[in-house]
Amino acid sequence: MAYRIKFHARKLSLIFVLCSLLFSVSACRDFLYEDSDQVIYADKDHLRDDADTLWSVAGIMNKMQVIADRTILLGEVRADLVDITSDASADLRELAFFSTDADNKYNQPRDYYAIINNCNYFLAKADTALRNSRNEQVFLSEYAAVKAFRAWTYLQLVLNYGSVPFITEPILTKDESEKDYPKYDIGQICRYFASDIAPFADVETPTYNNIRNTASKLFYYPIYVLMGDLYLWAGDYRAAAESYYKYISTRNGTNTAYPLTTNAVRFLSNDSHWASTSDNWSTSAFYQETNTANAELITMIPGDSIPSEGNYSELRDLFNTTENNEYKNSLAPSQSIINLSAAQKYCHYTSGGEYVFAPDGLTENRTGDLRLQAIYTSMEDFNIVSNGKRVTHYSVIQKYQTRNVHILRRATIYLRLAEALNRAGFPRFAFQLLKRGVNNSVLESEVIPYYPEAAEWLRSFNFPNNNYVLETTAGLASENTMGLHSRGSGYSASNDAYVLPDDTLLTDAQARLEYQMNGVEDLIVDEEALELAFEGQRFYDLMRVALRRNNPAYLASRIYARRGSDHQAEMQQLIQADLNAPANWYLKWDR
Repeated sequence: MAYRIKFHARKLSLIFVLCSLLFSVSACRDFLYEDSDQVIYADKDHLRDDADTLWSVAGIMNKMQVIADRTILLGEVRADLVDITSDASADLRELAFFSTDADNKYNQPRDYYAIINNCNYFLAKADTALRNSRNEQVFLSEYAAVKAFRAWTYLQLVLNYGSVPFITEPILTKDESEKDYPKYDIGQICRYFASDIAPFADVETPTYNNIRNTASKLFYYPIYVLMGDLYLWAGDYRAAAESYYKYISTRNGTNTAYPLTTNAVRFLSNDSHWASTSDNWSTSAFYQETNTANAELITMIPGDSIPSEGNYSELRDLFNTTENNEYKNSLAPSQSIINLSAAQKYCHYTSGGEYVFAPDGLTENRTGDLRLQAIYTSMEDFNIVSNGKRVTHYSVIQKYQTRNVHILRRATIYLRLAEALNRAGFPRFAFQLLKRGVNNSVLESEVIPYYPEAAEWLRSFNFPNNNYVLETTAGLASENTMGLHSRGSGYSASNDAYVLPDDTLLTDAQARLEYQMNGVEDLIVDEEALELAFEGQRFYDLMRVALRRNNPAYLASRIYARRGSDHQAEMQQLIQADLNAPANWYLKWDR
């Protein structure tokens, strides 16, 4: 089926701070067509020098800023872990209740095509044959980075619109903009771009100077991770697992490691009143924007520092009470995530050397998993004076404290690796990533004996014991690997209540495997909520599982229970759209 897409034009806004990347250029010169905001490019047949190429890449990043907030909001506001407050805008309310129209500021597909069209121009015009004195391709890093930008943007677009016009050549004229283009669905997009970016997976990302004290390497999407995502959505689970592992095992170079670390939120071992916690999970995951070998953050979209610069992120003012919003936040944790956190069994290791479960009914969200209480603070008896007005409401989500929009971090990779391995037919491997963490000893004792026919493939996932050292109660400095569930629920490796879902009464081997895979997948979905809440992933995580199982109710039932299972009817009335029909999951395209 063909589809007509119309591009509009208006005055081009200024390129953002990445102009500072153009260290070899003394002025911006006559690089831009001033009457179009769709394509930022040099007025030449090809991009052959540093100025042209870096300027074009910077222009693409500028366009990425436009969709940065939307990337988070479309993935959270429509799902089950976030609820709107009475101060939310009409646009946010429409998102939350699946009633967006063409005027909703978060429903603007043309912004995605502005990125895609700039990428298409760059890929068509960059002189990839140009080589330096060492016979190295000069712009290969930028070319690979732009390939990844385009693939990532198309994935975001198709996840939100279901099927989209597919265009891989730059649109530069009015006639070209009015052509009919074929529409691609999620499967077609994923298969095309997995193949398109694969040849560039080992190409280093561009290396520029730091921008405003931020590592510029964080501005790019790793191709191995993106390939994993594309394969995961396409249902090629072994290829997805291989891609995620390839990123983990090569991120810091060959023969290196990228372990999950033992950063966690925990009760103090000698606290008999369950009142004191230690937290090196949130401080390492959400505040640090460095590119060290052990950094949690992998990819972000940089934001402007002041609102008047045009691409200033609103997320801090939506998720938190601030002076900017007169201490009226628009978004807050839902009852669903509060209930899920409280339902976990926290396994505590006492100073006396015993494993015990923390009691139910603790205050301040301390029942169950501790990650929510580590990043969310709300006080109704707060009392300050701001601009002559007394303020009594205070609400903060620590995940949104910087001007930059975080897109991808280490825990996301491990969770998706677990998801891929589980659906590839290895639920015990996936479960160990949640419960204990994985090294070669764990693989040999807890995984490979159960899948002898796949032993060779499983051993290709090499987690050397000396590089991936499992956590113990001794807390040795060398320990760097734990199960994902241990980040908030205590010592999961010793938690007898956190076990592999199994049914030994099933005599059919395939039926038993399916039972295990479904059960582990449910645990992964819960872990994705506990670890990644509010980070823009949730709606797509639910969508992916619902499509995989051909069970739309998997998504619908959770979203209808956003305010608790006893308020499902109320939420269904507010949403009105029937979420048991997948067609209603997508934004309406009225262009």
